[in-house]
Amino acid sequence: MNDQVLRFARADELADRAAAMLVDRIAAIQADPERIVHLCLTGGRIAHHLYEIFGAQIEGSGVDPGRLELWWTDERFTSTDDPARHAGPTLALLAGQFALDPARTHPMPAADGVADADAAAATYAKELRDVPFDICLLSVGPEGHVAGIFPGHPSFDAQTQPVIGLTGSPKGEDDRISLTVPALSRSREVWFLLSGPDKAGVAARALQGSPDIPAGVVRGTDDTLWFIDRDAAAELPWFHCAL
Repeated sequence: MNDQVLRFARADELADRAAAMLVDRIAAIQADPERIVHLCLTGGRIAHHLYEIFGAQIEGSGVDPGRLELWWTDERFTSTDDPARHAGPTLALLAGQFALDPARTHPMPAADGVADADAAAATYAKELRDVPFDICLLSVGPEGHVAGIFPGHPSFDAQTQPVIGLTGSPKGEDDRISLTVPALSRSREVWFLLSGPDKAGVAARALQGSPDIPAGVVRGTDDTLWFIDRDAAAELPWFHCAL
């Protein structure tokens, strides 16, 4: 299991590079004609920009969208057409760039027709089963939360289920559905996305493996990549090499 830190001067450079690497990585995995790539998507401004660039690079890249299985790390438990949900805007963006296979697209259940967030989480857990993600993208909050898992909150307690419902998110938003630490940690590769000065303190703690924050404990079974812009990396050490 390896950690690799990639630093960028600006957030847009981070998104550009992460998108290009994502295209290349998926194409490399799909070089095996039998392989379906399981990609788990996150929310956030940088992630949305990454998806926009990613979608535009699919054509001619060697990526087969028909062998791409899409999942989500977390979601607001609101109506399907709520623009604040992660899946709707992301799917609209990607569908404008390449054909999505509905059978391989797995947005988390919405509030239309589902009793509550716990019932929605149970439904998603049955759909997910024990699938390990090939790549899981994760935005990180200023306090170190990932997906819907928050430090000092029951969502960060030891979990036996892969998906949980959250009533009353610590962010003061709607109820949520989230993958748990064990489900995220089944990922072969975890790619963290951090940008902005409000992430500087948490970036250092997460990289040091702080057990007190979700970003400090989730890791890929094979590799963990940290895409960090200059502001978020302000408290990380620098190494000067002389040749």
